[in-house]
Amino acid sequence: MAIVAGVDFGTLSVRVSIVDSGKGRIGSATADYPLFRKKEDPDHATQRHEHQMNALAGATRKALAAAGVDGQEVLAIALDTTGSSVIPVNERLEPLDDYYLWCDHRAKGEAAEITAAATRSKLKAIDWCGGVYSSEWGFSKLLHWLRNNPSKREQMATALEHCDMVAAVLTGVSDPASVHRSVCAMGHKWMWNAALGGLPPEEFLSGVDPLLAGVRKKLDGTYETSDQVAGTLTPEWAAKLGLKPGIPIPVGAFDAHWDAIGAGIREGDVVNVVGTSTCIMAIAHETSLIPGVCGVVKGSIHPEYAGIEAGLSATGDIFDSIAKRAGSSVVELSKGLENYRAGQTGLLRLTWDNGDRTVLVNPELGGVTLGWNLTHTAQDELFAAIEGTAFHTRIILERMALHGVPIRRVINGGGIPQKNETLNRVYANVLNKPVLVPQQEVTSLGSAIFAFLAAGVFKTIEDAQNALCPSFRTIEPEPREAAVYERLFVLYRKLYFSLGNPQSEAVPLGDVLPTLRKIAAEATSR
Repeated sequence: MAIVAGVDFGTLSVRVSIVDSGKGRIGSATADYPLFRKKEDPDHATQRHEHQMNALAGATRKALAAAGVDGQEVLAIALDTTGSSVIPVNERLEPLDDYYLWCDHRAKGEAAEITAAATRSKLKAIDWCGGVYSSEWGFSKLLHWLRNNPSKREQMATALEHCDMVAAVLTGVSDPASVHRSVCAMGHKWMWNAALGGLPPEEFLSGVDPLLAGVRKKLDGTYETSDQVAGTLTPEWAAKLGLKPGIPIPVGAFDAHWDAIGAGIREGDVVNVVGTSTCIMAIAHETSLIPGVCGVVKGSIHPEYAGIEAGLSATGDIFDSIAKRAGSSVVELSKGLENYRAGQTGLLRLTWDNGDRTVLVNPELGGVTLGWNLTHTAQDELFAAIEGTAFHTRIILERMALHGVPIRRVINGGGIPQKNETLNRVYANVLNKPVLVPQQEVTSLGSAIFAFLAAGVFKTIEDAQNALCPSFRTIEPEPREAAVYERLFVLYRKLYFSLGNPQSEAVPLGDVLPTLRKIAAEATSR
């Protein structure tokens, strides 16, 4: 049997799993790191490079101890991260600032400028990003940094995604031109497209702002899928991690994309990676442009398929915020939600608390809850928020299906579905499809699969998935509940496209509140 390490850098912690090719996960550990927010600026979200790397070292040693494995037995290590989490670096690849974390939305103005410029110039690359550039993505974050850090501009040799940064550090790369860049990261977040000549043209970028002049060249390197090896572990970092030097490290990717691999994704599957936010992943041999969907990138999830990414800008974060406002926790507030029925609260919640990632791609939106009365509780709002994230997910799945993405199975991956059965039940009823939930948590399992490929233990991703991915339990939709959600979804869809789009024509909304009350009364009588 062979042993590897799979690493997943999440928003608040890193998880390291030690995985045996025959037994599966045999030990794991996590280590936290701070997220820097500012009360006066809700769009600010940063993290520090040294905190990330110190956490990786600590979690790796703890995982080895938990598994009872000598680090010399580990054949490879693979790492995924959040994204776009962007770090400007100098010519020695040393950080010039903190990471702009994926959920940092300070660059919404820059994103709007990039979208406008791409629309004017008919830039084809923007079409493969859903037609709208996001404040969560690379060029907008980098332009915001350049505008707000004039004293550091001259020192910037390049900018890296977190997944590429950590691989470069561990493999000892110190030359920006030698960096192995992830097709997953650069394709979904930086408009890189092999068929269009790579990154957007120099004249386009400098036309957005002269500060971007020369940046295209600075983003040099080798662009590769994750079945390629980025390098081998240096003696220095082998000592810090407690591993053997010289083991291979594959090109990294984003956490949700590898979580989809760990969940056993096949063509025809949609994997909802539900955590602090939601990433909705699919793969297809052939697909077309999908308006409003974050990206369609060849090789981003599975090297042999086009990867399709969409999602919600906040999910677990919304649940947490509701609980915090109530002076409670999500665990406590969730007690009793299993008895709630479809529509019984009379509330309809648009979960735009952190903006809209897909399909409106509008960071200026805010959360909306309709139907309040004097007796509603925080628990009612939490249930309505779960329903709202399910409705939003259905909006996205319908958009994907409309543009040729086959959806035969829905898999709820990520951390939340493992511990929130109410969410799984609501999703099955709102989507009116069976929802599959992995019997075990899959976080960092995708990383382990790519580590096994790098070590030559498995020949294909499918071979590794067949050996390592857990089986599913199935939550079937309940016909009566699904019928109620069909009625509510009509209201949700109308509100979503009328309130969420400043250019939408006026849509009569006078029926929304009376219908919510009627459905709530019917639910109570049942």
